[in-house]
Amino acid sequence: MATYSLNAEKRTVTGKSVQALREQRFIPGILYGNGIEPLMLTVQKSEFDKVYREAGASQLVNVTIEGSEPIAVLIHDVQRDPRLNTAFHIDFYRVNLKEKLTAEIQLRLIGESKAVKALGGILVKGIDHVEVRCLPTDLVPEIAVDISVIKDFEHSIRIKDIIAPLGIDILNDENVIVVSVMAPLSEEELKISLEGKTDTDIESIKVEERGKKEEAEPNSAPKTQ
Repeated sequence: MATYSLNAEKRTVTGKSVQALREQRFIPGILYGNGIEPLMLTVQKSEFDKVYREAGASQLVNVTIEGSEPIAVLIHDVQRDPRLNTAFHIDFYRVNLKEKLTAEIQLRLIGESKAVKALGGILVKGIDHVEVRCLPTDLVPEIAVDISVIKDFEHSIRIKDIIAPLGIDILNDENVIVVSVMAPLSEEELKISLEGKTDTDIESIKVEERGKKEEAEPNSAPKTQ
């Protein structure tokens, strides 16, 4: 299991003053969780981006605050600037290494489906992550799903078919479809589909044009006294 580390400093500024930290390439955050009072922090943007890119939200990160003993946390929530898509604020959740927790783990498709390669089917992904319960030390960055078992359009992979790593219990309904393969459209079906899309697009354009025309029309004159 990979080990990730992140340095942090205590933070005293709040409110609008936090923007000055962001301009200096720091990200404000808060640390809370088992056996600890909420603590305001800052981390360097470049360091955090690297750790988060590798650890994500399902791997333990050891946060060291101004030289103190590392604290095992999960990156629980990352708020992003909608304009720049950069981290805006971070929630770190301290975990108890001896208590099970609930987390989300990404699914990664591996292998090659005969229904896709030989029969020309279309791969349909139902979900891309699962909710799990396990000890923090049993967390993994992803769970592999082998799609080579899908040999025709009648077969699919459901939650109950996934082999989870040791110590991990998947909480999703066992009958939820993870991935399946849809038969390719016939020429007639494709034609109908394209015609329907064209009609929809034309109607959308008409509605948009009417909306623009209405916006361009001046409002009624104000009443005079």
